[in-house]
Amino acid sequence: MKTLSIALAAFTLAAAAPTQAQTKWDLPSGYGTNTFQVQNLHWFADEVDKATKGKLKIQVHAGASLFKANEIKRAVQSSQTAIGEFILSSAANEHPMFGLDSIPFLATSYAEAKKLDDISRPFLEKTLKDQGLKLLYTAAWPPQGLYSLKPVASTADLKGTKMRAYNPATARIAEYVGAQPVTIQLAELPQGLATGVVTNFLTSSASGIDSKLYEHVKFFYDVNAWLPRNAVVVNQKSFDALDKSTQDAVLHAAADAGARGWKLSEQKDSEYMKELAVKGMTVDTSSDALKRELKVIGGRMTVEWMKTAGDDGKTVIDSFRK
Repeated sequence: MKTLSIALAAFTLAAAAPTQAQTKWDLPSGYGTNTFQVQNLHWFADEVDKATKGKLKIQVHAGASLFKANEIKRAVQSSQTAIGEFILSSAANEHPMFGLDSIPFLATSYAEAKKLDDISRPFLEKTLKDQGLKLLYTAAWPPQGLYSLKPVASTADLKGTKMRAYNPATARIAEYVGAQPVTIQLAELPQGLATGVVTNFLTSSASGIDSKLYEHVKFFYDVNAWLPRNAVVVNQKSFDALDKSTQDAVLHAAADAGARGWKLSEQKDSEYMKELAVKGMTVDTSSDALKRELKVIGGRMTVEWMKTAGDDGKTVIDSFRK
């Protein structure tokens, strides 16, 4: 009888104990499932799931299936979704710090891009915090190269063409070379090329393979213009609503995903470059004249950026150049 009473008491206590609540976050991305950036998002989500023992579930929505690429940042800010990934330079019109990594020829290698990322991170975190967002991690795309339907020996060959713009910097470059900037998202680029809406553009080797751009464009110039970064951000209120152990798990997984993303990007770049050639593209890895002309444009755009970024911008650039 005593044993039965103990068992009943234990059962009553177990029934009265609160069950562990599960939190679910949707994580939208504007990039395809096959991209290394989205694959890294899945890895991050899996790590969070394991570290929290299923307490926090993150569902990745790739290919702009939940929100269009240019809507994701705003969706996280407005709590339409708790977490999201966006390319930082797409928000450059909101604040200069978002456009730092798309200044042409400021940081043209992975080592330089990571140095710039580390130096600017406190300023980026503050900018995002002021918007109700928390930065979890960044991961760079491979260096931006020039894709063109026709051969390009100098910037003069770009005059009068239709150049794809995906951020203020690419629109400004188009203006500098006398091209017409055409705003079009990566997911829509193959159709834009097929219909003649765009004739050339700057993007990474990864995009060339992932979006099968080689089916439409036959010339690639490895000008290493800049290494744009994607950022994974979380709504600050959503993050604050998590318990301390879950917050720590998210931050730890994010730090690992960031390091992993940068490493993956560098590994993939050389693979993608080789594959572009295999797919029939003419890959020019010298492009010296083109690089010199674009570097002049980059110098002008650095000065322009520093004027708009103020003291914080000057601090970042001066520290980077040391």
